[in-house]
Amino acid sequence: MSEFVGAGAAMPDVEMGTPDGGTVKPSDFAGKKLVVFFYPKDNTPGCTTEAKDFTALRGEFDAAGVELLGVSKDSAKKHQNFIAKHNLTTPLATDVEEGGLSDALGIWTEKQMYGKTYMGMVRSTYLVGADGTIAQAWNKVKVKGHAEEVLAAAKAL
Repeated sequence: MSEFVGAGAAMPDVEMGTPDGGTVKPSDFAGKKLVVFFYPKDNTPGCTTEAKDFTALRGEFDAAGVELLGVSKDSAKKHQNFIAKHNLTTPLATDVEEGGLSDALGIWTEKQMYGKTYMGMVRSTYLVGADGTIAQAWNKVKVKGHAEEVLAAAKAL
């Protein structure tokens, strides 16, 4: 099992898809602070709460000069539906199936539920400094209060 990439490491620069058919990668935010939050699946209870919490604080992240990006392996179409259904203003990206950013960070990993083993996303958030270095990493995130905690860390960076 691979280790999670943590603070002090360079954020891997892997291209992902956007809901509108474009692409995005961490280096697109060079010179800016960036929060990348990874979540398992659109329209599931925890993921919906997390995306809505980051959206609710988007103005404060903007005021602090911090960009936001939510990432899962869901398709562009699923992201479009998720955004529309919950009025999300936080940008989302689709990680590629294999060799994606979540793989590079060690957070796409084997999981178990009800005795079944499967590959899945470890709910994780990365605060990336303007220089592209990971300033702080949260792995196995508990959603309640998380967006506020990340905002406080981003403001302090």
